[in-house]
Amino acid sequence: MITLDKPIAVGRTAEVYAWGEHQVLKLYRDWCPPRWVDFEAGLGLAGVSMFNTIIARPWTIIQFGRLMAEMHAAMHAIQSPSDLPDQRDRLKGAIERAQSLPDDLRRKTLGILETLPDGDRLCHGDFHPDNVLMTPRGPIIIDWMTATRGDPIGDVARTLLLMTVGEPPTSTLIRLLTRLLRGWMRSAYLKRYFELRPEGRERLDKWRVVAYAARLAEDIKGEPEQLIPFIERET
Repeated sequence: MITLDKPIAVGRTAEVYAWGEHQVLKLYRDWCPPRWVDFEAGLGLAGVSMFNTIIARPWTIIQFGRLMAEMHAAMHAIQSPSDLPDQRDRLKGAIERAQSLPDDLRRKTLGILETLPDGDRLCHGDFHPDNVLMTPRGPIIIDWMTATRGDPIGDVARTLLLMTVGEPPTSTLIRLLTRLLRGWMRSAYLKRYFELRPEGRERLDKWRVVAYAARLAEDIKGEPEQLIPFIERET
């Protein structure tokens, strides 16, 4: 029987382990559908995540915030395949499932969602620095399992959320460094994104309310205390 050492990365959908000198083993959670595994296995990627690159060279944070924005803007210039799930439907389902969201806020948030446009752009749904690999071929976006067809501003709101509340499951020192850096990265990302795609900025605050409420469906310890006051304030 093979014994695995401590994982080198841990995420919501999988754990990653060192496998020899030049490979890793990615073990998906048992709730993940097999098609996710098949899709990523077919990519054959090699590289270091943008997150780990930033942690190793924190003085590059502004540069990488701008790069994130440029990649996201390029993604949103693409019309989504028609067979991708609908962004609105996915968010509505998440808000309805969010057990920690008070019913009055649920109703208000669903009402806000109804006022927002559908959109037909390619949206990642989980775009953050740990889902970008820095490879010899250039930066590659991975983990497309949550991709949808929708409004790019909704996707931007999700990324801002992930740059605000997500805690890396690593050492205390790295968590502290992440908290110090991500405000700068958010600012650089947001400024550059709207330089490239200025349309829709007026919808961002509403989409952030929706993104925060939908995040509660993931039931992550400690996050309701951060997210619910924002939703209350903005609704």
